Amino acid sequence: MSEPVFVTSRENALLKELRKLSTDNTAYRKAGRFWIEGDHLCSAALHRGLQPAALVVSESFWPLAPVEYARAAIKTIVIPDALFRELSGLESPAKVGFVLDLPLDTAVQPNAATVILDRVQDAGNVGSILRSAGAFGFRQVLALKGTAALWSPKVLRAGMGAHFGLSLVEGLELSDLDGLSVPLVVTSSHQGDLVQKLALPHPCAWAMGHEGQGVSAELMARASIFARIGQPGGEESLNVAAAAAICLHASSLKLA
Repeated sequence: MSEPVFVTSRENALLKELRKLSTDNTAYRKAGRFWIEGDHLCSAALHRGLQPAALVVSESFWPLAPVEYARAAIKTIVIPDALFRELSGLESPAKVGFVLDLPLDTAVQPNAATVILDRVQDAGNVGSILRSAGAFGFRQVLALKGTAALWSPKVLRAGMGAHFGLSLVEGLELSDLDGLSVPLVVTSSHQGDLVQKLALPHPCAWAMGHEGQGVSAELMARASIFARIGQPGGEESLNVAAAAAICLHASSLKLA
């Protein structure tokens, strides 16, 4: 366990970087690392075996910080509470956070149970879909260009730790999906059988589309199976995150 370093200047290079990582949705791409805060996300990262590049903790919380946080981190930075508030994206700052390196392995896994995000733009929806993917045994998420940044602060918070158990690849073109060997399943309100009646293959790749436009025609043309979600209540459509949860759960039932 490294000795803590006490930093009091807001001009410190690490704090400048963290302020950017906490507010800029795509800053992590240039930095090669990302920022998470709060006990839930920090504990989830450690549970998955990640080693933080740095533990950053407020002065008031430092005496209370779990010892395993400091043991796991390469270095520990203690800063005044006022400076921590500047890093926080929460209304009530959590007072503890990790700096973590982005995963290096971002190759598409041909045979993995997969979720494809086709221009899903709302960070909350993306995070929720990642949670459903993790919960229902889908270990790869492929995000086509136009999808919300997967490692952005809002998606990380909405994902609630799901990121750390998934293989995430973003910024993909449609042609990058040529490497997938599993059948593609697409939801449609106009064609296909009810999802609960389908003989769903496993593994497979579920495509989830743009909140307003749905799955693109080009991606739809690649589908092997079309699935329809029945809505006896008469609503026109479902939120994409809700639809994803239903579809991925239906796939998981095939494994039970």
